[in-house]
Amino acid sequence: MGVAGALQGRPLRPRTPEFGAGVETYLIHELIAYRDYVSGEPLGYWRSTSGFEVDFILGDHTAVELKAKESVAAQDVKSLRALAEERKLKRYLCVSLEPRRRRADGITFLPVEEFLDGLWGGEYA
Repeated sequence: MGVAGALQGRPLRPRTPEFGAGVETYLIHELIAYRDYVSGEPLGYWRSTSGFEVDFILGDHTAVELKAKESVAAQDVKSLRALAEERKLKRYLCVSLEPRRRRADGITFLPVEEFLDGLWGGEYA
């Protein structure tokens, strides 16, 4: 993964742990840049006492779960759904490699590119 993998000629293949880590690293860099240059809001994560985890919490209003998959199933967003049941935040987003936006059970599923366009466009402030 990363520079070492590129120098060794190893491609980053979809559906591998390295690919998932690469997508997550890219997204965290974008979120940190957005926080540092635009919003100034805290960037955190959520973990319940029962072990559910959500990747990112933007400020006090938006939960973001990243799935480096082209098709996200209901079981993939159990943690995000558990947080949504608490109804403490304004938005619950699953960012993935799916090609189109959709909504199910109070969760908005977004392609990575659409999420980043919305982030930098101020949609999640």
